[in-house]
Amino acid sequence: MNKSNIPTAQRAAIGLLLDDHRNVKKLFKAFESAKEQSEKEQIAQQTCQELTVHTQIEEEIFYPGLRGVNDKIDNMLNEAKVEHQVAKDLIAAIRAGQEPDMLEANFTVLSEYVNHHVEEEENELFKMVMDKDIDLREMATKMAARKEELMGEAA
Repeated sequence: MNKSNIPTAQRAAIGLLLDDHRNVKKLFKAFESAKEQSEKEQIAQQTCQELTVHTQIEEEIFYPGLRGVNDKIDNMLNEAKVEHQVAKDLIAAIRAGQEPDMLEANFTVLSEYVNHHVEEEENELFKMVMDKDIDLREMATKMAARKEELMGEAA
């Protein structure tokens, strides 16, 4: 999704989420090309942190702000909630540390799940939000502040 095609009232909020999606996809690729186990572990931990912050912002601010717009969006938000829970379970397994083989397996499944979730969000949910012309400017400010707060806590 090209950010320049997003209406002004929605660009900051959706753009923040798109940037997160792009960043995590880069981390997935970096993990695949990493040779050393220690590098894979570092990339996996960074990815888990990025995804944890991202899902928290969506669950605390973005999704509740869209709730009730229409049934189709509500159904997508319900599905996203389930997808987030699966991702959280995989993140917990990765963060717990395990045998190198299990890191690879958990990270691979996490990347597959997240890529599926991202495709649905970008190709369906975000487009519906844009079609409904929902003003997300106030939400964008809250999302950016919350992200900064969460990233600061992680540091």
